[in-house]
Amino acid sequence: MQRALVFGATGGIGQAICVELANAGWSLYIHCSQNWRKAYSLAQGMSQKYPQQDFIPIKLDFLAENNDLKEFVSNLLPVNAVVFAQGITDYNFVSSQDTAKIDEIMRINLITPIKLTGLFEPHLIKNDYSRIVYLGSVYGGSGSAMEAAYSSSKSGLEGFAQAYAREVASANLTVNVVAPGAVNTAMNSVLGPETMEEVKGEIPVGRLAEGKDISYWVKTLLDVQSGYLTGQTIYVSGGWLI
Repeated sequence: MQRALVFGATGGIGQAICVELANAGWSLYIHCSQNWRKAYSLAQGMSQKYPQQDFIPIKLDFLAENNDLKEFVSNLLPVNAVVFAQGITDYNFVSSQDTAKIDEIMRINLITPIKLTGLFEPHLIKNDYSRIVYLGSVYGGSGSAMEAAYSSSKSGLEGFAQAYAREVASANLTVNVVAPGAVNTAMNSVLGPETMEEVKGEIPVGRLAEGKDISYWVKTLLDVQSGYLTGQTIYVSGGWLI
């Protein structure tokens, strides 16, 4: 049975990824950091729709200590793929940004994913093939004012994926980044409708991305036939910025 763990599964893109993978026959660990009720509800709904697959809600705070991360990974059933779709941002000038918020952004978006990757590696390389996908951002390649810490965290993911992919390629473990542009999710809705309309006008394809525009590429990277693509960042931006 193919099983993937989707971190950040209760977010807009994370939910779309779960739907896409479930429809493709994957069993899933459905992760949340806070919203247990949402994770549980997603798992229940998918279990009813796909009774031959397993859907297990799980909770982990990405600010957890190292021993908690180790215990979390050790208690899981075997997985073939790990998708890191969690993430936070904070719209602010660096000079005005709370230093604790900078720590939080870097830990949730970059540092804890790196730690978890190392913990998952011994389990993943036991498979005939395995996959890791990180959700990056177009701002990882073209930094955004007011989101300097966020942009740095996403740029760091790209660099890490490129380097780490070379360490594990011979074990048939691929490591890639899917980097969305502007997506129609709650994270971007805080910018307000006028700002989002301005952004939409800058996107060559003329619209914001929907979750399914991103989840398609995650599903493709998890496919057994994608084994020659590793260490790459795929920008799904509608031609915007990159």
